[in-house]
Amino acid sequence: MKTNKVAILLIVLALSINFANAQKLPSKKEVMDKMVLTNAYFMQKWPDTGKSIITNRERPSNIWTRAVYYEGLMSLYSLNQDMAYYDYGISWGEAHKWGLRDGIKTRNADNQCCRQTYMDLYRVDKKPERIKDIQASVDLMLRSDKINDWNWIDALQMAMPVYAQLGVLYNDNRYYERMHEMYMHSKTVQGGNGLYNPKDKLWWRDKDFVPPYKEPNGEDCYWSRGNGWVVAALLRVLEILPKDAPHRDEYQKTLEQMVEALIPTQRKDGFWNASLHDPNNFGGKELSGTALFAYGMAWGVNHGILSKKKYLPVIKKAWSGMSKESVHTNGFLGWVQGTGKQPSDSQPVSYDRVPNFEDYGLGCFLLAGSEVYKLCK
Repeated sequence: MKTNKVAILLIVLALSINFANAQKLPSKKEVMDKMVLTNAYFMQKWPDTGKSIITNRERPSNIWTRAVYYEGLMSLYSLNQDMAYYDYGISWGEAHKWGLRDGIKTRNADNQCCRQTYMDLYRVDKKPERIKDIQASVDLMLRSDKINDWNWIDALQMAMPVYAQLGVLYNDNRYYERMHEMYMHSKTVQGGNGLYNPKDKLWWRDKDFVPPYKEPNGEDCYWSRGNGWVVAALLRVLEILPKDAPHRDEYQKTLEQMVEALIPTQRKDGFWNASLHDPNNFGGKELSGTALFAYGMAWGVNHGILSKKKYLPVIKKAWSGMSKESVHTNGFLGWVQGTGKQPSDSQPVSYDRVPNFEDYGLGCFLLAGSEVYKLCK
């Protein structure tokens, strides 16, 4: 009998240790080392910040994929004041003369994403050329009554923070109101009744995926990275807006609903599948969506919006999975789904496969790392 009691105690102790380890985050140094390593790989591979990106065709390097990377770089720079990071951002802006792809008349959110970093760099050194085209482009949109430009959910992350930044910079509620109008059109009107499903608390990528469209298992199609873009958009807007700015409650409530809905869909290895409600439809590790979800959850905990007790185990699993199973010894990131709009695009995703664009996956990873770093001791 005594032997059985000892055995039971040892089992309980082992389970307690495993549980404690599951709650434990890495050190700040460990997180920073991963960010520095992965970023160094990219900067060494792309020393010329103005060099065009060539995949199936040639594109300028101020497109959305590169812009998301620079968002991550600026987050890294806010924690690690390495002037090489700042200079790399300045070089990128100067290479494009602080302009937008397709000029100031563009209404495409993808073309406007670069403005987030332009404005971050403007706040460091207020040179007017850094935001001239940004304001001109958005002001042209304000003069129009058109509010249905954000007809796919990725657009929220690409453009919403810019409107919030301009509203703060010029203390002008017009930017906040137009941002909200366009956001609510995406959420409640686009595609019939909106792209947000209040029942599942997740978003369809665009009108093509609104029911009756279904995944092979009969569930609605919720693309991981697409929902990650919305999470990032909401938290970045909340981070920028003044506490008394209009519509904060809407953004915070939606963010809280989304991340809670994501908890049961996390894989045991810490990642999320490309398809959130059909794990067998191109299921497997996927970094970009995982990083954006970890980013949103860690930011929410750091800002007292989300419960640390509830979300810390989820964040820890996500970061552990990414840092241990995606990061190569040379800094290359595996398990990144290439560009697309649904789980089946840019497949297969694997540890060794290079996606068609390497930049945005790293940007997502750096954004997540920057918030996980703040959680660590």
